[in-house]
Amino acid sequence: MRLGPSYRTAEAILWPPMMAATRREWHGGEHLGQHGQGIIVAPNHISWFDPIAIAHFLHDHGRPPRFLAKHAVFEVPVVGGLIRGCEQIPVTRDADPSKALAAAEQALAAGECVVVYPEGTITRDPDLWPMSGRTGAIRLALETGAPLIPVAQWGAHEVMPPYSKAFKILPPKRMRVTAGPPVPLDDLRGQPITRELLAEGTDRLMDAITGLLEQIRGEHAPEHRLDWAAERTRLAAERNEEER
Repeated sequence: MRLGPSYRTAEAILWPPMMAATRREWHGGEHLGQHGQGIIVAPNHISWFDPIAIAHFLHDHGRPPRFLAKHAVFEVPVVGGLIRGCEQIPVTRDADPSKALAAAEQALAAGECVVVYPEGTITRDPDLWPMSGRTGAIRLALETGAPLIPVAQWGAHEVMPPYSKAFKILPPKRMRVTAGPPVPLDDLRGQPITRELLAEGTDRLMDAITGLLEQIRGEHAPEHRLDWAAERTRLAAERNEEER
């Protein structure tokens, strides 16, 4: 990945305060491959701040990230310009998602590090455990053959709680990020990409992320992972019933 002026600007702006205002526990960097090897990094999502922590982790291991990010972020004044200049990949919900996947495939073919949040949004689990995942990361891994690296992170929610605009960087917060070995997918490759195949691979990915987060937190995750799509449907049905 060619690090253009926008990337260097973002690096100059963000790196000094992150070094001063965070304490870092990085583990598993050996799983991130070498410069020039395309990889897919799949982290859990607990805060609007955590992409900065993930970017810091990857930057420190020589893997400049290209995030698949919601298109709305690209429209934010100043920040949006930096993001576009850093060649991050926009995802528009109401447009053809294959365009974002095609851009991600090109980045992987060029040996870059592509970051995909498999949950698609900040977790809705009340204790911030990973939710059920979406299938984009697995589809990308199966179609490109790129290693899929599970990553768990903890601490960014202390800077910005989930779905909150509150911001508290001081006193310094500890950012803990751990990358695991690639999710085993060899038995799924070369087969027709069906809904069942994607679901199996996604379950493996979310199990790997959850296991890493259990290690970081020293706790056990709930036995059943929150399925936010199903929960949202249930809540909507309850509201409709109450309004009758």
